[in-house]
Amino acid sequence: MIKKRLLNMVPESKRYIAFNVLFQWISLIANIVMMAAITGLLASLFLGTNSNEQIGKTAVICVIVLFVRAICSICSSRMGYLSSKTVKKVIREQIYKKLLRLGTGYKEKVQTSEIVQVAVEGVEQLETYFSAYMPQFFYAMLAPLTLFIVLCFVNVPSAVVLLICVPLIPIAIAAVQTWAKKLLSKYWGQYTALGDTFLENLQGLTTLKIYQSDTYKNEEMNQEAEKFRKITMKVLTMQLNSITIMDFIAYGGAALGMILAATQFQSGHVDLQGCLLIILLSADFFIPMRQLGSFFHIAMNGMAASDKIFALLDLPEPDQAKKDCQREGDIVCENVCFSYDGERQVLTDINLTIAKKGLTAIAGESGCGKSTIASILMGRSKNYKGSIKIGDTELRDISEESLLKHITYVSHQSYLFKGTVRENLLMGDPKAIDDKLWEVLEHVNLAAFLRTENGLDTVVLEKGSNFSGGQCQRLALARALLHDSPVYIFDEATSNIDVESENDIIAEMLRMAQTRSVFVISHRLANITKANQIYVMEKGMICESGTQDELLAKKGVYKKLWETQQSLEKYTKSDTKVGKEKLA
Repeated sequence: MIKKRLLNMVPESKRYIAFNVLFQWISLIANIVMMAAITGLLASLFLGTNSNEQIGKTAVICVIVLFVRAICSICSSRMGYLSSKTVKKVIREQIYKKLLRLGTGYKEKVQTSEIVQVAVEGVEQLETYFSAYMPQFFYAMLAPLTLFIVLCFVNVPSAVVLLICVPLIPIAIAAVQTWAKKLLSKYWGQYTALGDTFLENLQGLTTLKIYQSDTYKNEEMNQEAEKFRKITMKVLTMQLNSITIMDFIAYGGAALGMILAATQFQSGHVDLQGCLLIILLSADFFIPMRQLGSFFHIAMNGMAASDKIFALLDLPEPDQAKKDCQREGDIVCENVCFSYDGERQVLTDINLTIAKKGLTAIAGESGCGKSTIASILMGRSKNYKGSIKIGDTELRDISEESLLKHITYVSHQSYLFKGTVRENLLMGDPKAIDDKLWEVLEHVNLAAFLRTENGLDTVVLEKGSNFSGGQCQRLALARALLHDSPVYIFDEATSNIDVESENDIIAEMLRMAQTRSVFVISHRLANITKANQIYVMEKGMICESGTQDELLAKKGVYKKLWETQQSLEKYTKSDTKVGKEKLA
């Protein structure tokens, strides 16, 4: 029940565990002293040899002992708190650093939901393991030996019998351990499966509603929840059964000690004070081990959680000895193929060039693979086939840190953090001064609005919920501008925002394209009409390429998409005009 790797992971906790055990042991010694004083007084009262001085002395001893035990209890709790605090801090830092080393492609190796559950619930289980179980484990070994030594001076047979009965509790624990370990492993597996299903359904809720698949997913979620309920009930049953067994052994052993003490007193092998002391301390032989048994399930949960944590920490990491990204050069994709599951091809023989200066766009219907190309370029999807070169360097040979400095990604779901406008902008460039921040805000036409608010100290709520969709996107674009990279990828960056904000963002893209490489992914073709090169995708393949005029002249897939969108936009405008006339 002790994992050396777990203890070595948080070496500082060993000191807190040791002090925790020490304070509990001091409390035990103080309790023995108080029991000896009380039994001595009771024996003298029975024999009629007591005195006022003895009563006063016993009272003083009891007060001092109670004070010492209170101090020890406070100190023990403090050590437990410091131990759990250290554990949470160290392990969560290691998980975070591991994710940084795995990089943006970590999803190919582990589910996000599993990481969240391990980092939150799993670490919480280890907190209790270090602060409660580990100190109790060592104290449960020390306490019976201490009591045995003390009672040997009173009556050796009673002390020996009590000491022999104590190991029956860990034997019972060991008997349950094999079954419990397998059960708790299944419990955590089902727990992470339920979390994975929940997170996936939550993230795709809008899509499920659109395709009317929410009922099916609801049933699937209910099935996973029912499986989790059943495994939870099995865990609870196992815990209750093992507690019943441990209680029977603990209370049975204490009763046996009391019977033996009375027998020894009757046969004249121990005096009255000794008999009473054995009776009062019999329970203390078993209470520490019994309490350890109650922490056993916590320990098993901690072990199961640690297995998940170690599985995450042991994931193979990408080679760190990689090259830096070249600041200049085209991005050239040759015969690029990609599949998420190794079966269904998402991309097939993609050939395209993103010029080092200018605006390159990619268009196509939803689901044709546009965003997958962006994901590959950002290093999130690594197992592609073919060649992608930035300048003369293969993408898979470039370090992720260098790649993220070279390419800035802006999506339609750019995340704004709770804080202020200044704090969000400084994530793009931590060294930027206020003048530089106002400059980029002017570029995205957001400065005037913020001056009417609280300037750079304007509060931003989580996900920018106090801003409009257009304002959020413009603030995200301002942050991206501060990153000042040679390549920018805009993935549907103008989706679901107002026309004014859309125009501002498109204008900024065109301005940036004069000095940088700008790659735009858009379902709305009106946004990419001025692109230097447009690639058209269909079913994971590039079927056409050229400028706006060249593609329209081909009368192929692009022209059909263009005409369909134009007719829809004209219909929407005419419908809006009719509505306004009716209102008038």
